[in-house]
Amino acid sequence: MRPLALLLLTACAASPTPSMQGAQSQTATLNGRDYTVWWTTADFEIVRHGWANPGQHRQIRADMLTLVPQVTGCPILDSAVTGDSGEIHGPLTC
Repeated sequence: MRPLALLLLTACAASPTPSMQGAQSQTATLNGRDYTVWWTTADFEIVRHGWANPGQHRQIRADMLTLVPQVTGCPILDSAVTGDSGEIHGPLTC
């Protein structure tokens, strides 16, 4: 059962939430971890691929927030960002 659960979780990370359907996307690697970023001119979503051990989540979240402007070319509106080291959503200020 566990391999099936991992497969389903991996498949979920390959698709954006309904609000980001049709958005631009790019997969990128930072500090050895893979992420997918979806974005429009107004919003973004970033998803981490793979497992993270306890104690790594704070750095992963910081890496995700660093990666979004690099990929999109737009600054993030930090005060409105939501999510954790698995998935983060927020507005862009393009």
